[in-house]
Amino acid sequence: MVWIGIDDTDSKDGGCTTYICYTIVRKLIENGIDIIGYPRLVRLNPNIPWKTRGNGAVAIRAGRGNGREILIGEFEGEKLFAFTNGSDDVDIAMIENTVKEEVEKQAFLADEKTNPGFVITRKKFDSTIYEQGVKDVLHLNDVIEVLNHAGAVYKGYKNGRGLIGAAAAISWEPGDKTYELISYRYREKWGKERDVEEESVIKMDKTINSTFDNYDYEEKRVLITPNSPCPILFGIRGDKPCDLIKAKEIVISENYMGWMIYETNQGTDDHLQRKKISEVKPYQSVIIEGTVDREPFTIEGGHVIFSIGDETGSIDCTAYEPTKGFRDIIRKLKKGDRVEVYGGVREKPFTINIEKIRIKNLSTVRVKVENPVCEKCGIHMKSMGKGKGYRCKRCGSTKDEKDARYEILDRDLKEGFYEVPPCARRHLSKPLKRMVC
Repeated sequence: MVWIGIDDTDSKDGGCTTYICYTIVRKLIENGIDIIGYPRLVRLNPNIPWKTRGNGAVAIRAGRGNGREILIGEFEGEKLFAFTNGSDDVDIAMIENTVKEEVEKQAFLADEKTNPGFVITRKKFDSTIYEQGVKDVLHLNDVIEVLNHAGAVYKGYKNGRGLIGAAAAISWEPGDKTYELISYRYREKWGKERDVEEESVIKMDKTINSTFDNYDYEEKRVLITPNSPCPILFGIRGDKPCDLIKAKEIVISENYMGWMIYETNQGTDDHLQRKKISEVKPYQSVIIEGTVDREPFTIEGGHVIFSIGDETGSIDCTAYEPTKGFRDIIRKLKKGDRVEVYGGVREKPFTINIEKIRIKNLSTVRVKVENPVCEKCGIHMKSMGKGKGYRCKRCGSTKDEKDARYEILDRDLKEGFYEVPPCARRHLSKPLKRMVC
């Protein structure tokens, strides 16, 4: 089969790489070229500062189909099918013309941050391209070397950075994976307020258990609709393609042009890598295990910071204001707690932006509730300063710190996993409902 990868066509002002994928799939089918398997939506490193929006690239497999047909989408009532298997007996020049036409027609080339690229190849790239692209930083020169070695057809626009994501999307070898059904609006609706009934989204969320991140019950927010003026009406994520089609039917909304199901790495934690603190670098996403060595405090803006240490060093961890009630969990941490922190590493300030946390062991915290009583005078003694003991103000007798009365603090916290609310979750972060804790 032939692989097609596309990236970096959108902008904060609109556009959508998956919509370009949708139009290319339709045109290829119209021209007698089959789609093999589900189109792919592949999210890459969420910490890259030069991304446009969600740092998602797409990949399509095309060829001469054989095997079982699968329903992958619909366009104005006409069903779109793919095949489970296929060969590469197709004209790459025709595919290139179709891809080039759609990218150049729809990409936001006027935006200085939009730098599209597409790749067409009969040879699938090694999965190390994807691994580097989702966990760290890929460099354009290295990607172009891979493209040339494979004899790929490719084109980068402006600085050509989109070639990085296009190649990475092709090289993805799914282990854990999910699916997303994306519906697309009629063009005259682009940029206008979306009409999706909230109650129907709640019903869908409670009915189709294999879906996730549809609605935030704490913030009372619909999460399947994007905030940008892009062509997407809604996107439903889940573990089973057949359930996504059922879920779509429950959602009450404005009429839309059509929809497509994507195979995706969303909700998989593919971006995370276990590190010692001394190994952590900016732009990575990491899992760090350590002991709380500075207790949480709140700074301007409502962000909550604490730090953890291991045998190699110490690092700040931050629950930012958009994580809402999750910060209340973080505020309950105490020195000595053993935790595992999951999150992306910011360069400035150098901190882990927490996506979820696992509390492995709670420390025992003793709280002083009463100063010692002077045995001679029968009154409470006064502290002589931190760690210096106590003295009776009448007779001058003294006692040690240990002679005060202490109680074990009720931590109001349990060991286990805690996650940010759905409204603050990154595309790649695995929800706890998908984890075996």
